[in-house]
Amino acid sequence: MLSWIIRKQIEAARAQRGANELDPQRIEQVVKEALDKGRLETIPAPSTSPLTSDLRYLQLAFNEDWAQARRILPSIPRNERILIEAGTPYIKREGLAGIRAMRARWPGHIVADLKASDGGEEEAMMVREAGATAATVLGSSPIETLDRFIGACSRLGVASMIDMLGVSDPLRVVMHLKQPPDVIVLHRGRDEEGTRGKVIQYRHVNRLRSKFDTLISAAGGVDLREARSAIFNGASIVVVNVVSPGKPWEGIPANADVARVASEFLATIE
Repeated sequence: MLSWIIRKQIEAARAQRGANELDPQRIEQVVKEALDKGRLETIPAPSTSPLTSDLRYLQLAFNEDWAQARRILPSIPRNERILIEAGTPYIKREGLAGIRAMRARWPGHIVADLKASDGGEEEAMMVREAGATAATVLGSSPIETLDRFIGACSRLGVASMIDMLGVSDPLRVVMHLKQPPDVIVLHRGRDEEGTRGKVIQYRHVNRLRSKFDTLISAAGGVDLREARSAIFNGASIVVVNVVSPGKPWEGIPANADVARVASEFLATIE
């Protein structure tokens, strides 16, 4: 039976090839490489540093499919301040294989935007095994789910992110937890972007930061102007969608020079 590490290497190779099956010769090659390197028991963790309040991060969210992500990812500069997100619609389309495919192409942080609402511990384990280094859970979930999710992420070395979409008082949620998450996401939903008066609730930042040593992420309709506002108001992460032509949401057009615009965001929030 192939060891766990070899299975992981095979899955990564399969994702990179974009094929459903891997030919026997390639399997033999993967096995031989693993044997030659003596990697039969463990797999190295992705070479990423823990998220820190000393840096300002750009989180690029891919919400379409692997074809779009595969086209754009190679052009994105390898920068410790860039996080790649497997968005919720992307995960629903591509599954865990979509996260594995991203891991095969991106060496840095990968955020699995699960928006878990139940079974948080198991879902955290699933995305970590697929290569994610951060994952989200809905702040409206039961406290038991939040605690189990955060606990699992802590054990697995995954950054836990609570998405406060639709939550009127994020501080009240966090106050009831056994331990705070690594990141609290203040989120204006995509369906809310066009509603007059719906804004990212930065008024919660100081209340949260005064009680907990956690990073704040701002998400939902973020353009360059909103990114500046997010950082000014105390956020450490800005989430920017890669938006397909014809879609009504704010973000970076997928048919634009995404790498250039991403660099503009990095300069803006630095």
